[in-house]
Amino acid sequence: MKDSIVKVWKFYIDGFKAMTLGKVLWTIILLKLIIMFCILKPFFFPRFLNDHPSKAPKTEIVAGELIDRVAE
Repeated sequence: MKDSIVKVWKFYIDGFKAMTLGKVLWTIILLKLIIMFCILKPFFFPRFLNDHPSKAPKTEIVAGELIDRVAE
């Protein structure tokens, strides 16, 4: 079992080392993920549930918000 895991690990490492265009694409993908989750998320998706003044459980707050938005 351990030997097969090492073989698979070496297979993937060799594959990533042999990449040419793939390294650039993976770099772009990782950069985009970092920008989305570390920079954009705090500005565009506020932590509504943690800042809510009510002490009700989060499920009740979300259910109430959904019902209110459907009723509008």
